[in-house]
Amino acid sequence: MVNKEEYYKYIINNYKVHDIVIEYGKGTYLYDNNKKKYLDLTSGIGVNSLGYCDEEFVEELKNQLSKISHTSNLFINENTVEAAKLLVQLSKMDKVFFSNSGAESNECAIKIARKYSYDKYGFGRDKILTLKNSFHGRTLTTLKATGQEKFHKYFYPFPEGFIYGEANNIENILSKLNKNNVCAIIVEPIQGEGGVLPLSCEFVTKLKKVCNERDIILIFDEVQCGIGRTGKMFAFENFDVTPDIVTLAKGLGGGVPIGAVICNEKTSGVFKYGDHGSTYGGNPLVTTAAKYVLSKVSNTKFLNEINEKSLYLINSLKEIKSDNIVEIRGMGLMVGIEVRGNVNEYIDKAIEKGVLLLSAGNNTIRLLPPLTITMNELKKAISVLKEIL
Repeated sequence: MVNKEEYYKYIINNYKVHDIVIEYGKGTYLYDNNKKKYLDLTSGIGVNSLGYCDEEFVEELKNQLSKISHTSNLFINENTVEAAKLLVQLSKMDKVFFSNSGAESNECAIKIARKYSYDKYGFGRDKILTLKNSFHGRTLTTLKATGQEKFHKYFYPFPEGFIYGEANNIENILSKLNKNNVCAIIVEPIQGEGGVLPLSCEFVTKLKKVCNERDIILIFDEVQCGIGRTGKMFAFENFDVTPDIVTLAKGLGGGVPIGAVICNEKTSGVFKYGDHGSTYGGNPLVTTAAKYVLSKVSNTKFLNEINEKSLYLINSLKEIKSDNIVEIRGMGLMVGIEVRGNVNEYIDKAIEKGVLLLSAGNNTIRLLPPLTITMNELKKAISVLKEIL
């Protein structure tokens, strides 16, 4: 039987794993190889947006596998076109590029922004401004785009061209634009890995205005907070602005690896033949998954239920009387509980009680349950959180 020792023997040890061997999942629950049941508030770090083994989802993937799992982007594939059409219609933007992951989506967005600026202004206007506490991926470029110094250890030299500003501080952002060498600003509407830190509506509105005035490409990294996670189909809808580029991944595939870059009319024509590509990007299997997820999550009733569950969850957490809680923050079903003490100790206690949690930032419990979690399951989760806190 597979165990932790065998895991560490054969797999590179870059993850600190729990001593749990997951065997299968159903609904909002995961089951280990001892048949212990866990209420999952992690959804594979925001990936399993519809939970586990949704019967229709499984059937759609089976049907596609019986036809073809992959074909190159040298041919037109019906599923890819239909998934792109859905994303364009739902976002009211212009065109889509499919990738495999969030990091790839962000790499693509950065390339589009730099080429847009080069085509229009030539050399020298190529800096990307990102926010402190941000997280944009694990490739060298997206790692450097990440505004957390702890991620920049060991891997020098990094690609050049990134500067960092303060979230929710428009004056600080303006001070970074004095040299007129910034071509794009990339932000997470809610900084997930940074500690579940939402941007303010006022800041985002001013940021959009500045970008419009200076012809700077505004990129929203919605890899973690997009596709219904905030109670809106796209997180940017909470701020009443439309960015020039939106990057997606995680919840879009409901468990299969897919990323997407949605462009508005300003940016959708930047790439020409040969400028970019992705071997697996938008293949028939993953776009089948994306089509199913989009059709489910975009339903008004489904989104309203996310908001109802969010209100109940956040209000219930705020009612917990505990000196261990510093702050509750978040949006939709992306919630952070900043705590005193060692966050991993709380997570370990929750595991003992059959509830799976995530961490974020320096000391925050992060909740990213499947969007399909029920009120009764939320009540059970809150009961355990109250107990451990």
